[in-house]
Amino acid sequence: MATTPENHPRGLAFSDALMREVKSRFLLVDRDHHGHERLYFDNAGGSFRLKAAAERFAQVDAIPDNAERIHATAVELQQIQAKAGEDLRTILNARGGSVYASLTASGAMFDMVRAVAENVPGTNMVTTVLEHPSAFDAMSLYADRLGRELRVAKSNPVTGGVDVEEIVRLVDKDTCLLNVIYASNISGAKLDMAEIVRRARAVKPDLYILVDAVQHAPHGLIDLEKTPVDGINLAPYKFFGCRGSGLSWMSDRAAVLPHHKLAGKKPDYWDLGSSAPWQFAALTEIVDYVCWIGGQFTDATERRALFVEGIGRIELHERALLAALLDGTGNATGLREMRGVEVFLDHEDLTKRDLILGIGFDRIDCTQAVVEYGKRGVTVYERVATSIYSKRMLESFGLEGTVRVSPLHCHSMADVERFLEVTQEIAAAV
Repeated sequence: MATTPENHPRGLAFSDALMREVKSRFLLVDRDHHGHERLYFDNAGGSFRLKAAAERFAQVDAIPDNAERIHATAVELQQIQAKAGEDLRTILNARGGSVYASLTASGAMFDMVRAVAENVPGTNMVTTVLEHPSAFDAMSLYADRLGRELRVAKSNPVTGGVDVEEIVRLVDKDTCLLNVIYASNISGAKLDMAEIVRRARAVKPDLYILVDAVQHAPHGLIDLEKTPVDGINLAPYKFFGCRGSGLSWMSDRAAVLPHHKLAGKKPDYWDLGSSAPWQFAALTEIVDYVCWIGGQFTDATERRALFVEGIGRIELHERALLAALLDGTGNATGLREMRGVEVFLDHEDLTKRDLILGIGFDRIDCTQAVVEYGKRGVTVYERVATSIYSKRMLESFGLEGTVRVSPLHCHSMADVERFLEVTQEIAAAV
């Protein structure tokens, strides 16, 4: 039987040798930029950077040449961009369409929502309560501006996600746009994207669908052949890359909808102003890295096959880390059994979760807990109902706050055990 994420419901950790190699490819995994020991479990807010991506960024950004020229260096930059365009399609298993490089994935989401909302007829727009503000607020803005009803699917406080039926029941023949997140950035719950797309299009075959994949992309496979949507965005700074970059893909029909562009450019062209070739160069390094992991486990040579194997192995290792966090190891008590600690939105099926979880302490609030972690050299993040990035989602779950814990695949079992020891210390001390 092939080794796939589905075959290992509790994951499969990297070997010690591979773990050492993986860690060696990232910056600042065990120490911060001042050289202090640190356990960084806030990768959902900005992931560790690949050394190769940071180095390539510096190399390419140092080149002053404009890519829109005919000399040799310009042609080289054009080739860098073209390769990365294909690499984005490799990540997504996308055919055709247009690649849109922007300053942020959030900005791209507003642009994509605007293009569909302003140009596709319909009386309503559908989204979910768990969306990032860049999607939810864009949907709210254009629904209000265009006099359309905004329909919002509720969350499921048991799974931490949104049920397919809850989304699909809001879609009808008059829906112009469905915008849905791939995985919650609070609970880590993955939405069943294939079923959402299939059933929503059964209601309205020509429905436009946009997907926020920023949170999910570093943790699991995306396959647009199985989930054919019209727009999807990534943020490289949460995917082992660099800040100041958003990358999106749009279907052929979505790309030609009227949008901000220079009049002389092709109808499906979305970039405005001079390109930043480093954005593309860094993306290729990310794909190279995931393919390198894949190459440790398969003899395949085709780039998508290597990427599929690599991201699958990342998912398996991260699931093993999640299982250890929840249920412990031979050396440390898991969060589920730890006195004074509660795991929120704790769904048993780990195959439906990315490596994010939320916890609370019986005797201190989540903000104070984050401070206590910091005192002990651990970085986590407080999601609180006073934050514009958390309020809507937390209230949908009936929570006032949570400590979000988000390691990455370059963490080891020893890192998880250290986190569990610190958590137990905090629970006992307060």
